[in-house]
Amino acid sequence: MEYGILSILPPLIAILLALTTKQVFISLILGIFSGTMILTDWSFFASVNMTLNEIVAIFSEAWITKTIMFSFLVGGLITVISASGGVQGFIDYLTKKRNIVKDKRGALLLAYITGLVIFIESSITILVSGTVARPLTDKFKVSREKLAYVCDSTSAPVCALIPLNGWGAMLMGVIGVQIANGVIEGNPAAVVVRSIPFQFYSIIAVIAVGYYIMTGNDWGPMAKAEKRASEEGLLLRKGATPMVSEEATATPPKEGVIPNMWNMILPIVVLIAMMPIGLYITGEGSILQGSGSTSVFWAVITAVTFAGFLYVLTGIMNLKEYIDYVYQGIGAIVPVAILLITAFAIGNVIGYLETGEYMASLVEGRVSGAFGPAIVFVMASLMAFATGTSWGTFGIMMPIGIQMAVAMGAPLYPTIGAVVSGGIMGDHCSPISDTTIISSMASASDHIDHVNTQLPYALANGALALVFYLAAGFIM
Repeated sequence: MEYGILSILPPLIAILLALTTKQVFISLILGIFSGTMILTDWSFFASVNMTLNEIVAIFSEAWITKTIMFSFLVGGLITVISASGGVQGFIDYLTKKRNIVKDKRGALLLAYITGLVIFIESSITILVSGTVARPLTDKFKVSREKLAYVCDSTSAPVCALIPLNGWGAMLMGVIGVQIANGVIEGNPAAVVVRSIPFQFYSIIAVIAVGYYIMTGNDWGPMAKAEKRASEEGLLLRKGATPMVSEEATATPPKEGVIPNMWNMILPIVVLIAMMPIGLYITGEGSILQGSGSTSVFWAVITAVTFAGFLYVLTGIMNLKEYIDYVYQGIGAIVPVAILLITAFAIGNVIGYLETGEYMASLVEGRVSGAFGPAIVFVMASLMAFATGTSWGTFGIMMPIGIQMAVAMGAPLYPTIGAVVSGGIMGDHCSPISDTTIISSMASASDHIDHVNTQLPYALANGALALVFYLAAGFIM
């Protein structure tokens, strides 16, 4: 950790600039540049060269390239489904034929329930929730910020609370190392399961989303956004820049096509079904050992391909029209891809500076056992906020948290739960988080508006979780 406090500057610069200027791309570039300036001993030209090289170098990591390609294909899938009349058919079925979704509450509940049910992978959860619910929330004048909040807060928290997915595999892996090294005893899976009741932030976040949907008691920036949408009919703030252009989100059904909800449902079912299949194949028979990035990539490719066969063979569109719609959707996702590329690049630079390790060193060995879970929760939250990654936070903070718990006599399972919850909370607050960016994409919201409206809710949930961690530290 040779860079010390300087290692905090790049994420701090990127986050503050993003929140104040609302220009996320420029803010991330400047964050990367400030980091490379530190790494190159303040050499301007060397820093410029390293900044450009780091942006290019992210494509050498297969999982990052797959995530970016996944985002592009998602745009194509959304557009072609809309052009097929599937979205309009789905809206007509729920609002007219069955009268199931009657108001904004029903539309948001659809997104909420979708997020609870689909816990296989956070990106898939966000994508499906946004794609399915956005046409209905638009119809009933729900702000895009509110939809983004629902999608974001029912993805990572649910995946962590029901760890039958890559999240569970990740947590068992980092905990298993501590067991193998003799720091603690037990079975990794059993330890993860026993820590679930202590994921206080995740539990509170999921409950809070349901509360705000059912009561409509929004406050802060979210209340202003909802008032704007309901009274002025403006789904986005004036001057806002949605992460996905209208080309993808408002593509009308192809002329002459009869709206049919199955044109939307079948490709999405294929998308969801391919996730466990991909995890099973890549894990060589074990879903928990499978590759999440590869499975997500396979899932969206299969869904786009299936949609092509479905629409062409049923005469909804010809092959050229199908390809044109896919290209149109891919083009609409370019802003998302650019943000993901720069977000991953700043993540790598932060890794070189050992920002996470430095932040962890500030607390390690300096607190008493009773305060252990609460301190670990705060540190994990700050680390995830600064680095934009919950999984990276788990990798750094889990060994530290477990070793601190053992050394200080702090309760083990609340401490593990604090690492997980803190990582997710920080991720929810951070404008450089990939899941936050994908939530803005799925809801077609302005990214900074999503961050600004979700931040007060995340902080309130985090404050309540902190009280529970303090109580757990003193009682257990």
